[in-house]
Amino acid sequence: MISTSNISLQYGGRELFKGADLKFTNGNCYGLIGANGAGKSTFLKILSGEIEPNKGEVFITPGERMSVLRQDHFAFDEYDVIRTVLMGNPKLCEIMDEKEALYMKEDFSEEDGIRVSELEEEFAEMGGWSAESDAEILLNGLGVTNEFHYSMMSELDNEVKVKVLLAQALFGNPDILLMDEPTNHLDIDAIAWLEEFLIELDSTVIVVSHDRHFLNKVCTHIVDIDFGKIAMYVGNYDFWYDYTQIAQRQLREQNKKAEQKMKELQEFIARFSANASKSKQATSRKKLLDNLVIEDMPVSSRRFPFVSFKPDREVGNELLTVTGLSKTIGDRKVLDNVSFTIKPDDKVAFVGTDSLAKTTLFQILMGEIEPDEGTFKWGVTTSQAYFPSDNSAFFDGCEDSLIDWLRRYSDLIFETDVRGWLGRMMFSGEEATKQAKVLSGGERVRCMLCKMMLSGANVLIFDEPTNHLDLESIASLNEGIIKFPETVLFTSHDHQFVETIANRIIDVTPGSFYDKEITYDEYLNELKGE
Repeated sequence: MISTSNISLQYGGRELFKGADLKFTNGNCYGLIGANGAGKSTFLKILSGEIEPNKGEVFITPGERMSVLRQDHFAFDEYDVIRTVLMGNPKLCEIMDEKEALYMKEDFSEEDGIRVSELEEEFAEMGGWSAESDAEILLNGLGVTNEFHYSMMSELDNEVKVKVLLAQALFGNPDILLMDEPTNHLDIDAIAWLEEFLIELDSTVIVVSHDRHFLNKVCTHIVDIDFGKIAMYVGNYDFWYDYTQIAQRQLREQNKKAEQKMKELQEFIARFSANASKSKQATSRKKLLDNLVIEDMPVSSRRFPFVSFKPDREVGNELLTVTGLSKTIGDRKVLDNVSFTIKPDDKVAFVGTDSLAKTTLFQILMGEIEPDEGTFKWGVTTSQAYFPSDNSAFFDGCEDSLIDWLRRYSDLIFETDVRGWLGRMMFSGEEATKQAKVLSGGERVRCMLCKMMLSGANVLIFDEPTNHLDLESIASLNEGIIKFPETVLFTSHDHQFVETIANRIIDVTPGSFYDKEITYDEYLNELKGE
């Protein structure tokens, strides 16, 4: 168990939260939510002991082991994959290293023998003899196959490293598990495996995630950072959302009734206070008026951008034809004889475990790279707007203010018009004058979405648009795409995002091509054989 007592934190002169008294118990999974900048990751760091709060304490049950999902992809480059996973249990690794050092001694003494015996007993009690096989099971479950198990971490690409670090956090079934965005960069199968693993794990799990489906699947409680405080709710994300919406609506209705009653009392008092026969009633109503309370509506830190895509013209019947596209990158064939035809009103989710295949296809369709074989043809009435998975080329080193940046990618001339559009994406006042190069990941995404909204395109192409966005921005983007009347091609690891948008599923992975008008959940059920 882990608990907090009167935890408060100020950051940059701003109070993020105060007076947090929370208890996290075994067998429960707690989803930590809140707007960007609310202090979610910071609160995890307080729980892990990485930073100190301004006030209050954290208590952990003596003897319980805590594991934290690491975000530094280079911290373990000098180790192989299996060793990196085993380092999730530092005590076990210390025992292994000490044993090995003793066994390697040339002058092995009787004291060394006694010490080795003690270590072997402790090693066995900690499940050390099955440790490597346990690590392999975790890795395979997350899609890191045997060929990588004894590779050096420095040799792996970031997508594989993310999975190894996740396996490290999960290794040995820690008593307390802290994870910040564990589903980032995971494919569908890895996310599904992680969901089932956490559901079965009898530990205290505290997780920050922007994946609504993931929070609904694994969470028994929601911990919300908002209004300058931290509140805990029993139930998953949807339950929390429904409950808070109902509570806010009830408060508004209660205030509306109180305001109406106040108006009636004020009118009666003003009308009859000077009337001798009514003065007693007026005095009575004055007392009622004094006791009426209008509850203050708390100001939420949550902000929802305005996302709406409006095409300048409808697409015709001829939209996109892809014939026999193939592409090899390095020594790997990422596209192999891919053919399909896109129709008007299609909203197509491109799925599959190979993110490079999907990104490569989109880059070909947008003319950024050439295929090795095959052709594609856009209809003459189509216009495309593209959201790349890597947007660094638009921002790195760019010293333009956001106002000038948006001017560059639109027909807007007047600053008031530019500021209006930036305001829709939550860049108001001085924020609109920031240099493009200093933006955070989420801010860059909002700028790219603004650029797309201004394009007037009738075909939208999104490659992982939900990465770096908070839950509120994801919800706004989700709704904006649902309402878009024309064609959308997209990839996303956000289950709910895909399920609520797509009416067609395509997998372009070599050897796994799939194309069917079907919902995402129906597609997943097909994969399971249901």
